[in-house]
Amino acid sequence: MSIDFIGAERSGAGGQSLPFSPAVRAGDFVFISGQVAMGENGEIVPGGIEVQTRQTMENVQKVLASADCDLNDVVKVNVWLDDTRDFWTFNRVYASYFPKNKPARSTVRSQLMVDGKIEIDVVAYKPQK
Repeated sequence: MSIDFIGAERSGAGGQSLPFSPAVRAGDFVFISGQVAMGENGEIVPGGIEVQTRQTMENVQKVLASADCDLNDVVKVNVWLDDTRDFWTFNRVYASYFPKNKPARSTVRSQLMVDGKIEIDVVAYKPQK
């Protein structure tokens, strides 16, 4: 089994280097690092949980694509919400990204390391050719 570290080094607010790989492929599994509602400028996009969930899911999809995967390959999702009152709105938006096969998921409330409302990481399964 080989292990591949995927994705260019990212930077956060103020251009600070982020010390992790966006994705790691270990055999047929792809592990996507936690994604937040960070825009192209490295800042959290303004707005409520709906806007931030959409941005976070778009970021997840971009990293999945860099590993030649998409949402159909996702088998497990971990979600951290900053505020439990956001759960139902988050759930509605999240469901729109998985209309058919729904991956296993855990969702917890946690204070985030950034000034955002949500963080998501995923595990995908896509056999190597």
